[in-house]
Amino acid sequence: MNAEILAYHAGLAETDKAICEALATEINKGLKGAQCKLYHGHPVWFIADNPIVGYHKLKAGVRLLFWSGQTFEEATLKNEGKFKAAGISYASLNDIKAADLKKWLKKAAIIQWDYKNLIKRKGVLERLS
Repeated sequence: MNAEILAYHAGLAETDKAICEALATEINKGLKGAQCKLYHGHPVWFIADNPIVGYHKLKAGVRLLFWSGQTFEEATLKNEGKFKAAGISYASLNDIKAADLKKWLKKAAIIQWDYKNLIKRKGVLERLS
């Protein structure tokens, strides 16, 4: 795993670290070949320079965010922001449902909006095929 992400995990409390390590392991399995790096200070995975999924520590736990998650049509994922992102928060390792995470990662690899060119398109998102 990326050294920056390992350093991010090292700075977390044990409960949050366990959640993040479990998420990173599953994301790496589910998005083989995706590039991972710190993006705005948080671990994010990219396909062809397009952000796909990431997580970060919040006061109440760890939030997992899918940039195109609103398009997954999954009630468990809550809409985030004004674009197509949706996410879920985890307060403990037991909150992570492996089957849901695998399903969402499969959708994340297929259903993508072009965040890479968002600024170039002046805030207009286009669906990638």
